[in-house]
Amino acid sequence: MLSTEKVKLGEILIAKGMVTEADIANAMARQQQHGGVLGQNLVALGAVTQDQLDAVLNTRPRAPRTVEETELPPGQLLKMLVKTIYAEDLRTASEMRDSLKLPFNVIMKLIEEGTAQKMVVVLGQTTNGAAGELAYGLSDFGRRFAKEALEQSGYVGPAPVSLRAYQKRIIAQKISNERVNQAQVEAAFGDMVVTDQFIQSIGPAINSGKSMLLYGPPGNGKTSLAERIGSLFEGTIYIPYAVDVDGSIMKVFDPSVHQPHGAGGTAPASSVIRTDIDDRWVPCKRPLVMVGGELTLQMLDLEFNPISKFYEAPIHLKALGGTFLIDDFGRQLVKPADLLNRWIVPLESRVDFMKLHSGRTFSVPFDELIIFATNLNPTDLMDPAFLRRIPYKLETVGPSRQVFRQIFQIVAKKYALELTDEVVDTVIDEVVSRNGDALAGYQPKFICEHVINSCRFKGIPAHFTPETVREGLGHLLVKDPSKLKNLAHAA
Repeated sequence: MLSTEKVKLGEILIAKGMVTEADIANAMARQQQHGGVLGQNLVALGAVTQDQLDAVLNTRPRAPRTVEETELPPGQLLKMLVKTIYAEDLRTASEMRDSLKLPFNVIMKLIEEGTAQKMVVVLGQTTNGAAGELAYGLSDFGRRFAKEALEQSGYVGPAPVSLRAYQKRIIAQKISNERVNQAQVEAAFGDMVVTDQFIQSIGPAINSGKSMLLYGPPGNGKTSLAERIGSLFEGTIYIPYAVDVDGSIMKVFDPSVHQPHGAGGTAPASSVIRTDIDDRWVPCKRPLVMVGGELTLQMLDLEFNPISKFYEAPIHLKALGGTFLIDDFGRQLVKPADLLNRWIVPLESRVDFMKLHSGRTFSVPFDELIIFATNLNPTDLMDPAFLRRIPYKLETVGPSRQVFRQIFQIVAKKYALELTDEVVDTVIDEVVSRNGDALAGYQPKFICEHVINSCRFKGIPAHFTPETVREGLGHLLVKDPSKLKNLAHAA
């Protein structure tokens, strides 16, 4: 879980590249002299325009000013407050605010209600921490209530957002809202040898925000291409910690998937001020989720924990607003046809349906860039009807001799190895003679790494020699099985 520190406007502006830490520091210094909020001082200093600031402020989820504005039943919020006090041993309203991520006035209203129902009691003034705050605790009745509530659902932490708010937010931050231009694509693929024709083909596919198929022989960069596509999107989206669905909790925010803006120290805590953002939403980079042969149909359904009694969002829901790569498609344990049938409705209608174990079904806007990557023949995996539902199909072919030479030169330079034409010709001739024309983009990297490891083992400076190149090729290429059989008979 994230730190309890409130999300800051400055962190969002820095993450978007709109201001620098120096701009924030200057605005803070001006604020000390002239007052006002941080945004006003940034505008006054010319760091951002009012229109730019308004665009950011209008996209942020606004904090609820009342219990009603949370769009959650008051009884459910009170239950969450009592559970949290009990499970986390909270004492002050500030601690409750930081745990539940609700504004102070909403917390105080819930405390007031809890006191009226004789579940929450005032313990007196705090002696440390937040000076002057009242300390609260639970009555015997409140503790019994908390235990019963935890048996119904063990979820404790940030208050959920409503399903309606989640649905609206997904639509508001659609991946197709963000435009990627040719210069960005060329920069993203700058360390790869990619033709201009491929750039012209993949650009519209990226901007469509729909789905694409990358296919072709193995080892020619499909996964690397997909990773770079996912990194192209720079916009901020808001991910809820959890979503309420008719009283059931679905956890969505996942630190292993979602990368918060401001995490990792993009801005010092002292450089920005608190804002009225709804802290139940985490400002994140658009996610890039990759799955391979481990993908099963069950991973695309809600996961109910029978012990904690709340749901975990499926992996593709965590990718909403971002990129979802299904790598090595066709090599999953589940049959390709069964997996594809699961995607027909989301790809066609842009809506997915989730089902609670109670039988209740709810819909979620299906907005993400899906990339199928395979080195198998697409027509063996997909029927024409499904291929039609994937609007962009791009083939990644093996490199020509000239392109292979370019790749080898780039890779060798990266590893600080001096590459000669003789070495390249030897590798090309050996690969072609053994594998036909099966040159692949991954081969130069393998050869370079083998040379470095071989020289390190021998205790000599890393450099190409006929011996190390032949060793590398011996590990890279598989001998013809028929020749091995003939040798065995001869023996």
